[in-house]
Amino acid sequence: MSSIIVYCIFSLHDMAYSEIFPLWTESPRKFGGLSYSTQSVGEILTITGCGLLVFQLFLYPFVEKMLGPIKIARISGVLSIPLLTSYPYIAMLSGVALSVVLNCASLLKNVLSTSIITGLFILQNNAVEQHQRGAANGIAMTAMSLFKAVGPAAGGAVLSWAQKRQHAAFFPGVQLVFFILNVIEAIGVLMTFKPFLADRSQYESLN
Repeated sequence: MSSIIVYCIFSLHDMAYSEIFPLWTESPRKFGGLSYSTQSVGEILTITGCGLLVFQLFLYPFVEKMLGPIKIARISGVLSIPLLTSYPYIAMLSGVALSVVLNCASLLKNVLSTSIITGLFILQNNAVEQHQRGAANGIAMTAMSLFKAVGPAAGGAVLSWAQKRQHAAFFPGVQLVFFILNVIEAIGVLMTFKPFLADRSQYESLN
């Protein structure tokens, strides 16, 4: 159950991010966005998807064997926090520099998110016996779907609210959006530590 709860927290974060990213990039610069067209956002997501496919096929299996699913989720979550913090400052760039940095940031963020989700999926399958995996996956998918249903609505609402507070003293504009995403990410990272979450194979080896 602990691995399912952590899985749901990161799924909520990913769905909120997936909703916020295109809305943020298409928003006018006066609201902290990038004034990108829908076509440009589609091109960024295409490049991200291709890079993600290469990572999943060739790099992730090697990294998972070396670090294990919990360490991958933990490290990826920690790296995601400074990356998300940099997003409002990326909006200060322009031209080719903006395009290159935004593509790199989008690819890296999605690689980290996929590493977390894949690692937790492996972990929750290893947490139960073979005959229980169907039930465990069913519970995980149901719970995750509920969290994913909340993500887009919450993400869009937070972005809309944040754009109305451009001159606030505390996290003005889109800085508030990425701060909230970081808070969710940090909660997920904290929940990957013991005693809340532990790898069953490591526990069995100690006993």
